[in-house]
Amino acid sequence: MFFTGTKLSDLSKASVITILGGFISIGLAFYFFVELAGEVLEEEKFAVDKWATDVVMAIRTGGLGTFFGWVTELGSVRWIVIASIILAIYLLLSSLFSRWVLVYFAVNMLGISALTKVLKLSFERSRPEVLAEYDGTGFSFPSGHSTGAITYYGFLIYLVLSSSLSKQWKWGLNLFLGLVILLIGISRVYLGVHYLTDIAAGFTFGLAWLLVCISALEVTLWNQRRRQKGGK
Repeated sequence: MFFTGTKLSDLSKASVITILGGFISIGLAFYFFVELAGEVLEEEKFAVDKWATDVVMAIRTGGLGTFFGWVTELGSVRWIVIASIILAIYLLLSSLFSRWVLVYFAVNMLGISALTKVLKLSFERSRPEVLAEYDGTGFSFPSGHSTGAITYYGFLIYLVLSSSLSKQWKWGLNLFLGLVILLIGISRVYLGVHYLTDIAAGFTFGLAWLLVCISALEVTLWNQRRRQKGGK
């Protein structure tokens, strides 16, 4: 992992930048989410939502519909649960990662699931269109596909960054994972089951929760190494 020392002075520049950047991102994400959520509670109409709908209507084709129908499944509850179980088994059996990684991954995924449900029930925003075929049922704000995608695939990005892979592989894999997250969000708007502001809220809230879990994990790993070195 990033923390390889037992004292604050032992932390690498990458670790310090990661932690500071994480806390700044958490603050900005929460601020954006709170501002957006406040306007949703007041039932404000957003020009950006209408703009996104107009763009979708202008480019809608059968081929794109099929493509985004497949993409949106990558953020579905069913797939995220299956993928999370697979990753959890890998982390449990792998000797490359501390068991704390598995613990915080579980907190990351279970926590975002519960928080998303609470938020949906709190805001009770109706969807632009109800389509059970694409999991387009229930309340709309924030997008569950977006919160699930950014927390799951975002944690994968963290694992790739923490791995011993070459820089080229890290860049390639993480660009791909980032593109998957973005396309999942776009798919929800294209299929007409979410407003663009639902996606923005889902991404920002999910990112904030992800960074909280990763920051807590990094501090835990650092403390663990400090205790292990102190016991020698």
